[in-house]
Amino acid sequence: MNDRLEAIQSLGDLRNFIHAALCDKENLVPEQFQMKEMSLVKGGRQCGLQFCLRGPRSVRLGAIWAADQNMLYFYDARGERYLKLRLRQRIFADAPAA
Repeated sequence: MNDRLEAIQSLGDLRNFIHAALCDKENLVPEQFQMKEMSLVKGGRQCGLQFCLRGPRSVRLGAIWAADQNMLYFYDARGERYLKLRLRQRIFADAPAA
């Protein structure tokens, strides 16, 4: 996983990493499940992104990228945090993908 963290240099890389990590958690085929994202705003400015992946049988996985702390938090289908990672490189938020 460290090699994959090193490869994150853009918001697109971050999205791909999170999608792959969430799919890996529940052994989901990434091509079959789309991930949605929502901007997190604090004090009128974007401070991160929330990601959600819905799988079969009402499985819902999530991740949050806290931009100011440069941290990723991953949540399993029960809503419990199972992983916390610090990104090695600073990534700047832009408009979320459509």
